[in-house]
Amino acid sequence: MRNPVHHIELWTHDLAEVEASFDWLLPRLGWAADHDPSWPQGRVWRHASGAYVTLEESPAVTAPHDRMRAGLNHLALCVEDRPTLDALRAGAAENGWSELFADAYPHAGGPRHTALFVDNVQGFELEIVVA
Repeated sequence: MRNPVHHIELWTHDLAEVEASFDWLLPRLGWAADHDPSWPQGRVWRHASGAYVTLEESPAVTAPHDRMRAGLNHLALCVEDRPTLDALRAGAAENGWSELFADAYPHAGGPRHTALFVDNVQGFELEIVVA
């Protein structure tokens, strides 16, 4: 099996509000935009591994995302090295992401765990881990 993850689908109540934040961050982590112009309510980013992330504004959404409730808390994605992580940190705020646990960067996950934790205006949290 080349990759145990096939895809990740995230639902949003307002695609326009969060699309730009994902469109900035995911390509910097190796996920290429592959948006289908005939599907205006969704966006897709594909990884060379074959996995993909979908962000969809679904009419079935009944409430805004809340990572503190049951369900998905966050995605943890990998980045190649610490300089890339530092560059992501430097650009995150101007691209729709707020840093979490800034006082403990880059070891908020523990002394042997190098990562950046960010969330966007809708509360989607990403943990970017140096792997």
